[in-house]
Order: sequence, then C-alpha cells, then structure tokens
Amino acid sequence: MAGWPKYGTIDGPIVIIGFGSIGRGTLPLIERHFDYDPAKMVVIDPDDSGRRLLDERNLRFIQETVTPENYRDLLAPLLTADDGTPGFCVNLSVDTSSLDILRMCREINVPYIDTVVEPWPGFYFDKASPAESRTNNALRHTVRHEKATNPGGTTAVSCCGANPGMVSWFVKQALVNIATDTGHTFTEPGPDDREDWARLMRDLGVKGIHIAERDTQRARKPKSRGVFVNTWSVEGFIAEGLQPAELGWGTHETWMPANAELETIGSKAGIYLLQPGADTRVRTWCPTPGPQLGFLVTHNESISIADYFTLRDGETVTYRPTCHYAYHPADDAVLSFHELFGYPGHTQTEHHILDEDEIVDGIDELGVLLYGHTRNAYWYGSQLSIEETRDLAPYQNATGLQVTSAVLAGIVWALENPNRGIVETDEMDYRRCLEVQVPYLGPVKGYYTDWTPLTGRPGFFPEDIDTSDPWQFRNVLVR
Repeated sequence: MAGWPKYGTIDGPIVIIGFGSIGRGTLPLIERHFDYDPAKMVVIDPDDSGRRLLDERNLRFIQETVTPENYRDLLAPLLTADDGTPGFCVNLSVDTSSLDILRMCREINVPYIDTVVEPWPGFYFDKASPAESRTNNALRHTVRHEKATNPGGTTAVSCCGANPGMVSWFVKQALVNIATDTGHTFTEPGPDDREDWARLMRDLGVKGIHIAERDTQRARKPKSRGVFVNTWSVEGFIAEGLQPAELGWGTHETWMPANAELETIGSKAGIYLLQPGADTRVRTWCPTPGPQLGFLVTHNESISIADYFTLRDGETVTYRPTCHYAYHPADDAVLSFHELFGYPGHTQTEHHILDEDEIVDGIDELGVLLYGHTRNAYWYGSQLSIEETRDLAPYQNATGLQVTSAVLAGIVWALENPNRGIVETDEMDYRRCLEVQVPYLGPVKGYYTDWTPLTGRPGFFPEDIDTSDPWQFRNVLVR
C-alpha cells in the first residue's frame, strides 16, 4: 500500500453496515487512504461469509440484521467513541432504511455515506403499493424532503456509488469537454452554481443523457440454471430491475409511451412506465461495442441529474434533459433476468456474485452519453478491465471497484466538507471527487460518435419512428 496518498484521519469509530461485495472492496481502500484506529472499526452484517477478511485484521464483526426496531440501539453506541468523538457511518447494505440511518447519524453529528436510497424490507415487492410509490423518485423525495426540512448540519452523502454517484461527476466533465471542443465561450460554474451548470448544458444543445454501460466481464464457468449470476449485488439488481422503468423527462420530448405516467411526487422531473425496468430495452451506444441495447433500469441519477439541470421561469420548466440508465450487464446477468422473467414471480433461490478470481477477462465500460449537441453525441467514462482491477485493489471485480472508489471519494469529500448537510453527488465538487477516484478507474476517456437511434432504421419491418429528431425517446425505446 506504499505510495498511495493519505486523505485524512478518522478519529472516531468507523461503522460499515453491510459486508457484501462492495463492503469487502471498500475496506482495503479505507485502510489504504485514511489514518484510523482499527480497534474502533466495526462491521455489521447478517451474513458472516466475509468474516475471514475481518478476522485476519482483528476487526470487530457483529453478525446481526439491522431492523426498524433495533437500528438506533445497535448503531448509535457504536458510532460515538468513549470520549464522545463522532465516527463515520458507511452504509453499504440492503434492506435497511437509508433515510432512518442517515437521520440518526446527523442527530449525533456523525458523517454518513451510502450508495443508494435503500428502504426497509418489503418496499420493492409490495403489490398493494401504487407503481409511483415504488419508484426511485419516491425514494429520493424522502431524502430531499429531509434535506429541505432540516438544512445544514453534519454532512450526509446520499447515493455515492458508481451510478448513482460517479456518473454525475462525469456529466460535468463531459460538459466542459464538449464546450471546449466546440469553441463555446464559457466560464466553468462553481460546485454550488446549479443554474449556471444547467444553462451551460442548455446552451450546448444537450437534449439528454444516457448512463450508458456495457459489462463484458466473463466467467470461466457458464451460468447454471436456477442461479442468478451478477458482477455486483444480486439482491440489489433484482430489486431495481423489478421497479417500474423510470427516466428524467426532457423538455424536447414530443411523445410518451401509452403506459407512461408523469411523476407527481417531489421534483416531478420524470416519468415512469407500468413495466419493470429490466424488461424494458433502449437503444444506446458505448465505445467498445458501438450500438447496443440496454435495460432501462430505474436509478436515482436518472431523476437527480434531470432535476439538477432543470431551468425554470417561475413555475414553468423551460429546459430539462432526458436522462436514464441504458445498461447492458454481464452476459450471465442478462441470462439470469431472462430466466427470471420466463418464470414470473419466482426469483432464483441461488445468488452468486462473480469475484475477481472467477472472471477470465472483460471490462466494465461505464460512462455518460450526452446527445443532441452540435457534435451529435459524446460518451465519457471509465473503461476498467478485470486485469487492471486486480493490480489496483483486492477483493473486487471491475464493477465493484468503480463503486468502491466512488465511496472513497465521497468519504474524502465529506471529511473535507463536514457541515454541508445532506448532499447528492450532483451537488459536490466533481473535480475533487474525480481527483480521488480516477486512479482506480482504468482509462477514463471521451469519444464522439455519429450514431443515433435512427442509424440503420427502418430495417425489414415498418417502424413508428420520428425522423425529424433522432433523439426523441420514441426512437430510443425498443417497442
């Protein structure tokens, strides 16, 4: 670990909630980049499969499920040292309420970070709940409402993984690159100048953004029937994949799918479809494969980015980009969801996350595709391979390192900005965060492309497309 920078000291306890693939990958980055007392670190998880890593380090492990009934009594004493020094809460779990834990941490002045707005168990699969109440917009609104009603105070970073998280920083860097490359006269806005960032996006002519990802990591052993295989949390992917497809809805759009509904909660920046995201396909583009189909899986950043770059004249929205995830996961994960939807209502009983030793080759190519401007479309992002990942950090594949390095950047930013209240990654200093994260991302590059969703269409069959504007969602959605 020699030669890596130390970003600060965490004097109080460090409590890691959740020790799955992301928790295990985050641990060595904390060890590498911070001074802290290992005797004050504790990991909590109901599953003890990662205990060996902790025992090797003599780190405390509590095998327990965090619940609505016990979270305060369990966590609050662990997060404050005997001398009253507050610690740091790193929430990397599933089935725990991010909002409740975030709120408790701020009450006791403990900085906090998570990678998603996670609810208590039952939220995702409650058939009695209306579709909109199960969207990420609804979940996000609970945290934004908490921010509005309790402004300022101890920093809590919400949704700071690869996506949501890192991709919001990529969007700003991509905007700066496009502006520079097209000779646009501009002054880069500051971290807190939201409206100036939105004006820059509008003035560049950006109509929308795909969070465009292709995971080509390939395992030695093919997927078995009855097993859901993924390169990151299976539980997390199934949950979000079965939520309604959801996207930030841009002001340039002239058509909506028949089964789409405008959001009525919170920022009202998006729409949702009455169908699951992992069964909704969209046309997109990444540098390595070129044109591809992705899943329109709902994510927090689809709404947060669209909301952040919204301009208004009073109550009237004058500009907003369309924004959504366009995700082609690893081939085994595609087959896993195909199997799941073939037997609806029955998820596989066996879940498996591919670790770095099982993967033969491949990259996770994750970036943002900004489209509609004078150069047509521009992809900017990380092209991290499994081979580079093995050299950079242990206990994770390429997908995991893109997440854990964003968690690292979020912790650094929170320590350097201790009293910023509740923040999303769109509201953070993207330059500082990327400065911390980029050493872990492999090649980080930008690519212009002439491809549009109309390229090569129509084919053998007539299509209901809008040839007047290639970047209409009408042309992106596979129907």
